[in-house]
Amino acid sequence: MSPAATTTQIARVATVGPLKPILKSSPSVAGVRRSRDDAGLDDDIDTLEDGGQSPRKRPRVEFDLKNIEVHEIGSRSVEEIRKEIKNALDLHAQGDDEDYDMLKQTLNGKPITFDDDDDDDDDAEGLDSAALIKQRQELKGYYIALTAFTPRLGRTCDGLVKSLLQCSWLGRDDQFAKIYVQFLAALASAQGPRLGQILSTIVDMFCLSRPSEWAVDGYPPVPREVVQDRLHVALRYILSLFPVAESVLEPILANKYPYHDEPKRAHLSYVDNILRLRQYAPGLKHEIMDLIISRLVKIDVEMQMDLDDMDDKLAAMVGMALRSAQEQDEQDEDEDSDDSDDESVSSAESEDDEYTRVKTAKENIEKMDAILDSLFELYTPSFADPGSQAAMDVFADLLTEFSNLILPTIKSRHTQFLIFHFSQKSEKLMDAFCGTCINIAFESHRPLILRQSACAYLASFVARGAHVPGHIVIKIFEVLGYHLDEMRAAYEVSCRGPDVRRYAPFYALMQALMYVFCFRWQDLIKSVPEDVDRDDPLSYLDQELEWEPEVKDIMRRNIYSKLNPLKVCSPVIVEQYAKLAHHFKFMYVYPLIESNKRLHLSQFSVGAYSNGSALRDMSFDVNDESWQQLSPYFPFDPYQLPNSKRWVEKDYLPWRSIPGLSPDDAEDDSDEDDAEDEEEEGEVFHEDTATEAEE
Repeated sequence: MSPAATTTQIARVATVGPLKPILKSSPSVAGVRRSRDDAGLDDDIDTLEDGGQSPRKRPRVEFDLKNIEVHEIGSRSVEEIRKEIKNALDLHAQGDDEDYDMLKQTLNGKPITFDDDDDDDDDAEGLDSAALIKQRQELKGYYIALTAFTPRLGRTCDGLVKSLLQCSWLGRDDQFAKIYVQFLAALASAQGPRLGQILSTIVDMFCLSRPSEWAVDGYPPVPREVVQDRLHVALRYILSLFPVAESVLEPILANKYPYHDEPKRAHLSYVDNILRLRQYAPGLKHEIMDLIISRLVKIDVEMQMDLDDMDDKLAAMVGMALRSAQEQDEQDEDEDSDDSDDESVSSAESEDDEYTRVKTAKENIEKMDAILDSLFELYTPSFADPGSQAAMDVFADLLTEFSNLILPTIKSRHTQFLIFHFSQKSEKLMDAFCGTCINIAFESHRPLILRQSACAYLASFVARGAHVPGHIVIKIFEVLGYHLDEMRAAYEVSCRGPDVRRYAPFYALMQALMYVFCFRWQDLIKSVPEDVDRDDPLSYLDQELEWEPEVKDIMRRNIYSKLNPLKVCSPVIVEQYAKLAHHFKFMYVYPLIESNKRLHLSQFSVGAYSNGSALRDMSFDVNDESWQQLSPYFPFDPYQLPNSKRWVEKDYLPWRSIPGLSPDDAEDDSDEDDAEDEEEEGEVFHEDTATEAEE
């Protein structure tokens, strides 16, 4: 179907008649093209006459792609330029490339210089300013005239097309930008296979963030907002004309995404642009979010691994570098400045391995922080009414991203807080998230590591979620207890003793319940004596408390089973559970813990490790049983990214130690001593991260 013709008039000092339509009515190789009216561009793109800007809106370029009038193109007519282009293409087809090469340089927008035998200094300076002005004016005429020759720009003209696509059009005036966008559309129409090349060129510019990257000599500075608007007007126009363009664009977006080690500016600019693309390309909506989340998780894991490998000195340096960068940002209000991304670590210092590590960690933290801040802001309006179907639809997308991208990734530290934050907006959303975790945790066909991860996420959510009500805590505890009893009954038949390799799902679930108990023990209490102050944890100590039905029985049945989970679960969690259970008269497990110290897990291990020979071959310490115990991984530990933490600060319950819980705790009254005591207990109940090492 032929699109509606777009009338383009070319005028110079002397009146020139109208040209043929820029979008010729020729069959499209790239698929069925739609007319501008069908694409609805008239409703979305307002006309600003003579390149003016609306005072009621932020600066943006808005194209009237129907009516482009060029009033000055120098002293040459469009017909003369057309003849020049035709002659160059004809000679190129015959093997003579002199005029063809000159045409490439002209259309690239670069100043043309002439090599001759005259060695005068004046000639060496190239064109004078008047000639440059003339050349800039004529360049518009070249692009308008060239649209008539787009059917000839096939594979034999790859060099010319490359020059055309390298044109610095973003830093020029509005009129040139409009002409260039129309040319791109005409090229895609006439040369369907070049659609991907055109889209790739536009997406390449998504990473631009500094004025120097798009500035053109002789033109006034173009603000970054205007540059972004021009890019998206061009992209939206092409997507509206060619339905197949979205499918062509999808792999390009993934291929052009900045590498993890590229500067923060590039990442933020690219993410900002593809989020904007998401608004007018509904077919790419889910793919764009999957792309952002998947790349974010990779940065998240790398960042956490880097921080885990750092000693206290380097971690403190990362914290100092972050605060220095924040102070610099507060002083520098010029968002378009060309400053380096490495303000906090000098180039000389970066040559040193330690400073390189600090710089990499600092940049990854800043990328994570800024991108997550953008995503929180993006999703927040969708949950203005958390009970609506619209909110549930958006949350379903978040759940899909969580299940497919975040949950299978070990060591993700911050990305998961998107689901943590928005799932607490209503009980309906909480139920959806908890249900997803439960389904994954207890589906036997799932990989074991995925089931264990789902248990950890569920327990961490219930334990840490500040807005999770007590009745949901009780319900989840009972559901997990039911499945724990089922596992115990199945495993005890063949159990000779604790063995993490054979009974990992049972131990993961037991550890999850102990973790929930440590944080939410108050919600598991049904009634308390009158002299207990519910706001004072100390008042609960040594009281006769009535616990919710089955809570105590669930824990007792499984802790004292043949599987002996206290020997296999993380010692940090076991110790904290033992303290609380004892002082609240819930359960006394210290005799079991003491007897477990005389028990060696290797005697119950199956397979190659049962006799210890494999351990010796791999230089394992046979007396070190940590490799046979669960790691204390719970993914919703406090969120500490400097800026984006504002979204979740009120969402999670911090760990609160109870003074006087043990003889050692009674001696530690100061905050400094408390911090040291928590550090000895491990990271599970320790609230700080390397990003706040100095605070």
